[in-house]
Amino acid sequence: MAEIAATFRLAWPLALANLLQMLVHAVDVIFVARLGEIELAASALGIALFGLLMWAFSGLTGIVAALIAEELGRKGHAVREVRRSVRMGLWVAVGAGMVGMALCWNGERLLLLTGQTPHLAERAGDFLQVIMWAMVPMILANVLRNFVSALGRPIFATAITGGALGASLLFNWMFVFGNLGAPALGLEGSALASVLTSLFVLASYLVAIRTDRRLRRYRIFGNWWRPEWSRLVEILRLGSPIMIIIIAEAGLFSGAALLMGRIGASELAGHTVALQIAALAFQVPFGVGQAATIRVGYHYGARNREAIGRAGWVGLAMAAGFMAIPAALMLFAPLLLLRIYVDPLAPENAAMVGFAVQYMLVAAAFQLFDGVQAVAAGALRGLQDTRAPMWIAIFSYWVPGYGVAIWLGFYTPLQGTGVWIGLATGLVFAAFLLTRRWARREVLGLTAKAG
Repeated sequence: MAEIAATFRLAWPLALANLLQMLVHAVDVIFVARLGEIELAASALGIALFGLLMWAFSGLTGIVAALIAEELGRKGHAVREVRRSVRMGLWVAVGAGMVGMALCWNGERLLLLTGQTPHLAERAGDFLQVIMWAMVPMILANVLRNFVSALGRPIFATAITGGALGASLLFNWMFVFGNLGAPALGLEGSALASVLTSLFVLASYLVAIRTDRRLRRYRIFGNWWRPEWSRLVEILRLGSPIMIIIIAEAGLFSGAALLMGRIGASELAGHTVALQIAALAFQVPFGVGQAATIRVGYHYGARNREAIGRAGWVGLAMAAGFMAIPAALMLFAPLLLLRIYVDPLAPENAAMVGFAVQYMLVAAAFQLFDGVQAVAAGALRGLQDTRAPMWIAIFSYWVPGYGVAIWLGFYTPLQGTGVWIGLATGLVFAAFLLTRRWARREVLGLTAKAG
């Protein structure tokens, strides 16, 4: 029971923060949608590139949580060791952010290479050249989020993300349409709102760390210029596979959208809405997975093999139990969920809603596996096992996953439903293989360091 309580205390604020973050992104869409179809499409293209880079680099620096947890488990007041991990994590964040900015600066050229129309690529490029300034603050804030969460203050992440939602509403209202004396910048105004919101989030973490007694004692910005090359290499070694896992999974779902586009516009629209609902449900097990990383990492540092296993299995049970709820809603009340994004009774939405309901039936079937694979990956991350899960993800998503999606989508009458069965297949393989690796952690020597 103690492990259940400890995991729950970590998981619920992180899951809520993830849900609030989705609302922050939704605010941008709501404001830009009022500018017209072209601006909305340009924003979607820009966010697709920016979001992929942000998600990948957040995975790269997210290993900091596991390293901090291990150090705290091994030595309750590992001030110097924690400071080293956070400082080098911040270094990596700045370096990765600058790489991301360079890619965003050349966003128009990259989008043209994907076959986008010149005008749309140009507008998306303009958007990216503004929002790219949010890249470094966002990744820095992600490192600080991992620090406060590993130190037992995940509620800060929830409160700060809630504040970011308010900031995003205010800045979009000001700069998209020109209120409170601000210029009406349209699409670029939404990008500027994201930049200002990212600075607000970063500043909020700095204030929280400065004002909290436990966090302040680690003096994470002390000697910030001093390199710790061994720790920097360790973050890159362990974090790079996580980044590749994220790119592999994102590639599967992005590729599915391209397949849907070839099948039909209504199918693509239904796919987009159904995927948003599935992504919303995923935020809870994703938060549980983040908590599992910290709890497993803590016991790993404490050299407690029994507690390591208990922490991982508790997280897996929590995720599986929760995902039964959205699965039931998708099966028995799909229109209720669709109301979050569209009016399911509007005649003009009939075709899209029909396809979305079909796809949600498949999504209901894979909810359990989606939650399990997220937590299994998080638990393995707590053991600093990232390379093998990377290969599992690449194989699962791109061989059986994408292979089945293409086969059923284009060579059987299932079409769009077949593509979704392919997505489910990839998640089932990932869940099975990752859970099997977790179950065999002792045989594979993953806990050898735990003595």
